[in-house]
Amino acid sequence: MAEPIPLPADPMELKNLEYRPVKVRGHFDHSKELYMMPRTLVDPAREAREAGRLSAAAGSGAYVVTPFHCTALGVTILVNRGFVPRKKVNPDTRRKGQVEGEVDLVGMVRLSETRKPFVPENNPARNHWHYRDLEAMARLTGAEPIFIDADFKSTVPGGPIGGQTRVALRNEHMQYIITWYGLCAATSYLWFKKFLSRTPGV
Repeated sequence: MAEPIPLPADPMELKNLEYRPVKVRGHFDHSKELYMMPRTLVDPAREAREAGRLSAAAGSGAYVVTPFHCTALGVTILVNRGFVPRKKVNPDTRRKGQVEGEVDLVGMVRLSETRKPFVPENNPARNHWHYRDLEAMARLTGAEPIFIDADFKSTVPGGPIGGQTRVALRNEHMQYIITWYGLCAATSYLWFKKFLSRTPGV
């Protein structure tokens, strides 16, 4: 909810700005789109309605990541324009949504990801990206390893649906489980030694 700031010229500053809204002005290079897939649409209202259901109604699709040349900075970055359903991944099916000319954008800064267990490897040859490898994406497109998620207001008719930022906070549940069950086991063992393992009559 913070007020967007201009995208810093120094990429090193971005390391402390994940999820921070930034604003940029420039134009897209639609000829070098990348596709992060499979993905589902981030829709808080739908997710609230379906909370607790065993199955979700959302269809599978992709995030469209497009190089964006920033006019003022003179650099090209990567912008996640948002979600498209699987049948709209091919840009020929959404020509109306391919924004031309200079535009102003607001987006959330995102950092590179490491591949998590059970997540497939990225396949640049097929243009299938399962996680954000900014260095590899930048090499392929000629952009800087700078990535933002465009906000919902960037959505245009026929184009990707913006605002696809999922806030991923650290999950410490397993660490808590191990810690507390370990303490429980140790306490139970000491209690057993003190009260139940005494030799009768001693």
